[in-house]
Order: sequence, then C-alpha cells, then structure tokens
Amino acid sequence: MAATAGTGASGAGSVEGAPAGTAPYAVELRGITKRFPGVVANKDIELRVRRGEVHAIVGENGAGKSTLMKTLYGMHRPDEGSILVDGREVHFKSPADAIEAGIGMVHQHFMLADNFTVLENIVLGSEPTKGGRLDRAEARRRIRDISARYALDLDPDDLVEDLGVGARQRVEIAKVLYRGATILILDEPTAVLVPHEVDELFGNLRQLTAEGLTVIFISHKLDEVRRVCDAITVIRRGTTVGEADPRTTTVRQLAEMMVGAELPSPETRTSTVRDEPVLVLEDLTVLTPEGRALVDHVALTVRAGEVVGLAGVEGNGQAELVDAIMGLRPLASGTVRLDGGVTGDGSADRGGPALEDITAWSTRARREAGLGFIPEDRHRQGMLLDAPLWENRILGHQTRPPAAKGLFIDRRAARTDTERIMREYDVRAPGPDTLAVALSGGNQQKLIVGREMSSNPRLLIAAHPTRGVDIGAQAAIWELLKDARAEGMGILLISADLDELIGLSDTLKVMLRGRLVATLDPAGVTPEELGGYMTGARTAEGAA
Repeated sequence: MAATAGTGASGAGSVEGAPAGTAPYAVELRGITKRFPGVVANKDIELRVRRGEVHAIVGENGAGKSTLMKTLYGMHRPDEGSILVDGREVHFKSPADAIEAGIGMVHQHFMLADNFTVLENIVLGSEPTKGGRLDRAEARRRIRDISARYALDLDPDDLVEDLGVGARQRVEIAKVLYRGATILILDEPTAVLVPHEVDELFGNLRQLTAEGLTVIFISHKLDEVRRVCDAITVIRRGTTVGEADPRTTTVRQLAEMMVGAELPSPETRTSTVRDEPVLVLEDLTVLTPEGRALVDHVALTVRAGEVVGLAGVEGNGQAELVDAIMGLRPLASGTVRLDGGVTGDGSADRGGPALEDITAWSTRARREAGLGFIPEDRHRQGMLLDAPLWENRILGHQTRPPAAKGLFIDRRAARTDTERIMREYDVRAPGPDTLAVALSGGNQQKLIVGREMSSNPRLLIAAHPTRGVDIGAQAAIWELLKDARAEGMGILLISADLDELIGLSDTLKVMLRGRLVATLDPAGVTPEELGGYMTGARTAEGAA
C-alpha cells in the first residue's frame, strides 16, 4: 500500500517544500489549526498540492475537510499555521482575496440566487460593462464559450429556480471558471451525476490540468478518487493521517485509513416483499404551464416490505414525480392512493384501512397519513439551518407527538426525543439546542433520516438518501433502510448512485423524459446496463 502514515506533508513552498529544481507547490498548507467554540475543527493540517494535478482530500463527514477548504478559500482565518500559493505566503481576509489569488471553490451546497438567471448568477460581482452598464452580449458570449468548452450544457437565460440539482452545480463550476480561477476546489462534484456524466466531468478535469490548472477534489466515492486523482491526502478527526498513491492503493485500504473499517456494501438479496400495496400511482401526469409533460402517465406500485428503485438521469421527471406524490405539485391527471391508517398517537397503523385516494389531500394530511420524506436537497427542503436540532426534529411533524401538546408545541418532549434520535442514529452534536448549520452534512442527513423513520411511515420516499455523506454514514443509512424494509415499510428510492439503487432495490424502474420506460430485476443488471436504459441507449420489452 503506497500510503504514508503520519502528518503527511512538511517543508516550505518555494524553497524547502518542493523538490530541488522544481516549481513551487500550487498550494501548501503548513500546520493549519482552526478552532470554533468548544471544537477544534482542524489541528496541525499539512497539505501539498502540485500545479497541474487533481489532488483528492478524503475523510469522514466531520473530519474537517470542508473547514479546511473554507480556510483556504478565505471564508475562515486560521488560528495557527500558514498558507502558501505558488510558493508565496498569503493571508486571505475574505473569498475575494482568494479569488484574486486564482482560487475558486464550488461548494457542496450551492450558493446561487434562485430568482436570477444563469447569466446573472455567474457574472454577479464580476460583471462586464459597456458604457457603464452590464454588457449582456459579452457575458452571454463568454458563458456560452465556457459551457461549450467544458460540456456544461448551460443556457445563460434560464432561471436558476427552474434548474435541477445537477444543472445548479454546473452553474457553480461555470461561475468559478468565469473568474479565471487556476486552482479549483470541488466539494463532492459527482454527487448528482450518473456514470456517463462522471466520465465527462473527469475528461474535463484532465483538460483543465493539462492546461496547468490545479484541482482539489473532495469526495466520498473512493473508487472515483482512485480513478481521477493524481494524489490523495487522508484526514481523520481534523488532522492529516496519511498520503496515498491512487495507482497502488486500493479502495479498501483507503477506507481503512479513513475509518478503520472495510468499505460497506448496500447489497441485500433476501426478499421481504409482501402482497399488500402501500402506494399506488395511476395515470399520473404533471404538466408545465405551457402544457409540456414533466411526468407522463406514470403508473407505479410499491408494496409493503419492498424497495422500488427509480433510476433516471436528472431532469427526466423524478423530482416532479416526488413533488406530485407529496402534494407539492398539482396533477393534470391521475390518482395517488396510500395505505395510510394512523393510530391515535399519530404513528402509522400497520393494520389500518385499505388504500385511500389522497389525490386531493394537502401535504400535511399526507404526512399525517403515513407518508415519510427524505428530500434530495436537505438544505432547501429538509432543514432550517439557523434553527436548533430540536426544531428540525419536529419539522413536518409538529402536529403529532412528541411535538404536539394540544394546540401547543411541547418543547421539552421535542428536545428529549431529539436526544433519542441523536443516540440511536449517531448524530454527533453537543445537544438538541445546537444549530443545524453547525453539523456536518452526514450528521444533518442522519437527523433527517431519524426524524422520518421515527414517524414509522407506511411509505418512505427516500430521494438521494446518502448524497454527500461519508462511507460510515452511508453504511448506517443503508442499514436503517434495510431494517425498515424488513419490518414492512414500503420505500420509493431515488438515487444517482447506481450501485446503491441496484443493491437496495427489489424492483428497478427507469424514468426517461417523464415516462417509466423499463422495469428491471436488480439481481441481473449492471450499473453500465442501467445507465444505458437511463439514457435511452437501451430499450426494454418490459417497459412500464
């Protein structure tokens, strides 16, 4: 195993750090320490990144990767240590200083204005002017050039609020490139991409590095890290624990460096599917205001104890289908039926009534009837970041115990139950009054999963449940879904992780241009074959 234990890098950037006769490192961090009240996020971090390489930083959620990158990007100031860029020590007071030094960052959670166009978001703060006014023609030309050059597929005039998660990420990448960054920090850049899109991104990264640009690549997908990166630095509990050569280090060895355990697997082949349906969709159609079908006559059944996986390239109607089931988007036609009997304490009653037509019900009524929801974007749809954990625990469940006490909120009971979720779901935080924004992405996700599981839903919609979490949190969420399935919960799983879809699902459906085009047996399909159905390169006689 080509990994070096210990603190990894040391030495000076332009003289001591780089080998004799070579150029200085593009980025060098020496002894970086960053403290927050009650927490040491980074301690004596050492990192050396060569110019023109893709350098991965891996570690569990909460290991300190994002804090470190925010420090490099000028969002935080280190309490100790020094930062060198191209051999020169720098002192960033803000991201503007980092941008001036040629550093750009694409955050895992996007920083875009929804009510602005793609063009307006990209040029914001760096507007080309002509006669004292925004030169839209020049901005549009440059954005189209960047989009074409790096296959970002962006229309400058699209509203960001109309874009899916993947397109939003591409806007962020274009925004960084527009500002002329030569060092790009990419935080979980493949989390929303299907295999062929990952291939395209990796090709783009190689083009960037061939031109002398440097990429710092943060990811939890260790197979991708080995495939695209030139060097790997492993961080555990806020400090550097080793360096690895992706050419000679296996995924299992990387996992052991990160968490001291083998890489988990989602696979489960013991059937728990029961006869009774918990969700039935009939002829579901969702239209745009112009009459274009986003969801086109979809029929789908999920049974108790069954995981139905829904595969599809982003933007093919999956998000709109979820919104329709949740009552967040009006239907042009069709019905939604749920086996949603509830007990007196608000939890789902497994012996409840037969399927009920909930098509006209409000979202709140659907939730109270036994519909659980893990949203694809936890920040936009699943959490109040500036609220404490106990408020996030009751979010969407405030009309039922333990939150409800008559017409009022029982704060003490909500805090107590939040502490239970923190224990049972390994949510690592000081306490229930901690603000959600202070948690790592994996801990935020585990809180949401714990919240939804605690309501014992009849049907759980799990949209990208492990997006942006580390392998430890991923394994924990997989086990929670498997246990819920074994106890009879129906699960509709939407994921961009094809191994996750294939491993967890009892049945696979493929969605393309708003229609269900194939029904597949996960035991007999590979990720490559599934990707072919998702793009239309393959067709199935068993089209749904």
